[in-house]
Formats: sequence, C-alpha cells, structure tokens
Amino acid sequence: MPDDPRTPPSRTADDRASLTAFLDYQRATLAMKCRGLTGVQLKRRAVASSGLSLLGLVRHAAEVERSWFGTVVGGADLKPLWPRVDDEFADFHVEDADVDEAFAFWGEACAASRAAADAVDSLDATVDFRGEAISLRYVLTHMIEEYARHNGHADLLREAIDGEVGE
Repeated sequence: MPDDPRTPPSRTADDRASLTAFLDYQRATLAMKCRGLTGVQLKRRAVASSGLSLLGLVRHAAEVERSWFGTVVGGADLKPLWPRVDDEFADFHVEDADVDEAFAFWGEACAASRAAADAVDSLDATVDFRGEAISLRYVLTHMIEEYARHNGHADLLREAIDGEVGE
C-alpha cells in the first residue's frame, strides 16, 4: 500500500519498548487496511467462505483491547460494547453498525490499553485473573498475535474489496 503511515518498531529497543511498538504497529496495520474505504466497503463480507468484514475486525479489536487491558490487566468489570447474538460475538454483525462509532470505540480502547500497560511497573508483573496468574508480557504478546492473525484476514478482505495489496 502506498504512503505507509506506520512507524516500524526499533530493532534495538528493550523488551517493553519492543512489545509495545510491535503492538502499535499491528494496530496501525489494521487501520491502514481500512483506510480510504467507504462504510459499505468496510461492512462488506468480501470473502465468500467467511462472515468477516473489516468493520467487524475493528469492532472485535475494540472488544479484545477492552477485555485484555481493561478487564484482565485493569480489573474493571466492563460490559461488551456489542453483546453476543445467539452466543456469537456481535462484533462481527455489522449490517446496522455505525462506522464512526466503531472506529471511535476502537481508538478509545487502544488509548485506554496503552494507559493500562503504562501503569504496570514491569512486564513480569502479574494479575490474578480467575485464579490464573497473567503477566503484562503475556498480554502484550497475546495482543500482537491477535492483531497479526486478524491483519492476515484484513489483508485478504482488502484485496477482495478493491484489489489493494501490501503489508
């Protein structure tokens, strides 16, 4: 994709700076995959064998950010932005979704996640979540994996929508 707005992670940063930079890079990748598309295109389920859409991925990313950083790291009792439908994640049901609202919620969730991570002194600090110790290092690594997987989906969706390809 031309005009790549992402900031590549440092190749010499310490662990914390590396993990947070790679997570921000993955966040920026999802944003880049959505850039320049209309609401209709963002809602389009562009791969016949899948119910995924780019907007669904954005809404899912907002929920996952809130879950891991707000609930797990921060200990908050957060209700889903989009409650389940027939025991499925409603994040992906975008037919009547508000595009601007979804991107605003995602931006707010990412900012809150950064603040939650910054408030933890060490990557090795753990929280007890439902009887299991979970470190900030794990949460950051898991979130990089989460975005990387879904960015692969986003890449295929974007190519199917308008032929745009690129990292």
